[in-house]
Amino acid sequence: MFFWLKAILSGLLIAAVSSLARRYPAFGALVASLPLISVLGMIWLWQETKDPVRMAAHANATFWYVLPSLPMFLLIPLALKNGVPFYAALFAGWVVTAGLYFLTVWVAARFGVTL
Repeated sequence: MFFWLKAILSGLLIAAVSSLARRYPAFGALVASLPLISVLGMIWLWQETKDPVRMAAHANATFWYVLPSLPMFLLIPLALKNGVPFYAALFAGWVVTAGLYFLTVWVAARFGVTL
């Protein structure tokens, strides 16, 4: 039952953000940029585990994984402005982000950060 509550609430949040962005692109982007999914994920994790060590590890890893995702939000609009079709721009953003995720994990391990 808790799984379905999480799924419905999370889905409603995503639907609300996309609807808001359709009418007000900048405000929709602001709401989308809020760490709402991360916060919901932390609430769900806490409700299921009540484990502060696991929560700290999750929050720490989330921080490190956000950083390599940021260039995607520059690459996609740049590609679109240069005539690249949307799905190709999205795919390019995904590929760059995936590569940066792997690089982040590798570099973090070199500094003793486990992700």
